[in-house]
Amino acid sequence: MLKLINGPQTLGTGRRFWSSFVAVLLAALAFPLFAEPYDVGNFAYFMVWLFMALGLCVMWGYAGIMSFGQTFFFGIAGYAYGVIAINLGGRGFTTFEALVLGVVISVIVAAILGYFMIYGRVGGVFFGIVTLAATLVLAFFLSQTAGPEWAIGKARLNGFNGMTGMKSLNITYGDIKIYFEGINLYYLMIAVLVVVYLGLRILLNSKFGNVIVAIREDEQRAELLGYDVRKYRLITFCIGSGLAGLSGALYTSWGQFITPTTIGLPAAAMPIVWVAFSGRQDITATLVGSFFFLFVYQLITIYSQQAALIITGVILLVTVMYVPEGFVIGFVKKIGLLNRRQRQESTAVLGAPAGDRAHG
Repeated sequence: MLKLINGPQTLGTGRRFWSSFVAVLLAALAFPLFAEPYDVGNFAYFMVWLFMALGLCVMWGYAGIMSFGQTFFFGIAGYAYGVIAINLGGRGFTTFEALVLGVVISVIVAAILGYFMIYGRVGGVFFGIVTLAATLVLAFFLSQTAGPEWAIGKARLNGFNGMTGMKSLNITYGDIKIYFEGINLYYLMIAVLVVVYLGLRILLNSKFGNVIVAIREDEQRAELLGYDVRKYRLITFCIGSGLAGLSGALYTSWGQFITPTTIGLPAAAMPIVWVAFSGRQDITATLVGSFFFLFVYQLITIYSQQAALIITGVILLVTVMYVPEGFVIGFVKKIGLLNRRQRQESTAVLGAPAGDRAHG
């Protein structure tokens, strides 16, 4: 297990990395003890989107599947969670079960859509076009559901106003019902994020991860070696889309509402920017870079949302033209290069004759 966590497909394998990981985790756990409730809710909001970014990183960075459909599955799971929570979130059925079902529904939809695309040999830029078209169709449809006739049981879709009225995330333990709100939801987000992150490290460093990377590098060679390329791509697409669905269900439970604006074109482009900026070929870089980007983006939107969008576009342009590997990965490699140079210089000095060292 430890060998898979520290495998070659993910950055960060040494004692220094894991010490930093534990330190950051402890700081995150201690944060609510010193922060205002508003800031705790904000950080929970940032973590909601990280699952979507990690899913796109797995698809795009590791398997070479460029998808604009992350917010499509985000919306599918979010609205499914809302409908189930409103209709069944009472005694005997908790909204935690609604969350699980919402994610499962998004995975089923991904399996159906992905099957027709992948086994139909839709690839490259056309894959991105089809997933973008599905996203826009869903956003347009949901925006037209303002009338009272657009309801599923007790759950009204409400068009641009969005679906509201679902209870907060809760789970029943015997006669006790535990609600995940505020600090409880924050700690739940951390727990789920750690489990997903470590699980993805194990998956990507296993045989499955090595195969999808081989497919990304040379699809024909992987096929000649006997691997069912389409099967591996479909599974990867379902994993990435399921993580987007997890973001959608958690977002709906966090705010107890969801609107079509979280699905449309501007929202669909944002995960691409996060992952490209961070470094799409490593989940750790995506995790760190996406959180940093979300934090700074929100700071800018306080003053001007238009300015935030313009700066986002500039960052994407600079990333594509000058730092295609991503800023976080580029920074890590730069630090590693400097450390190697320092070690080489130290070795050269220590290996020189005593007279030369004294003279130096």
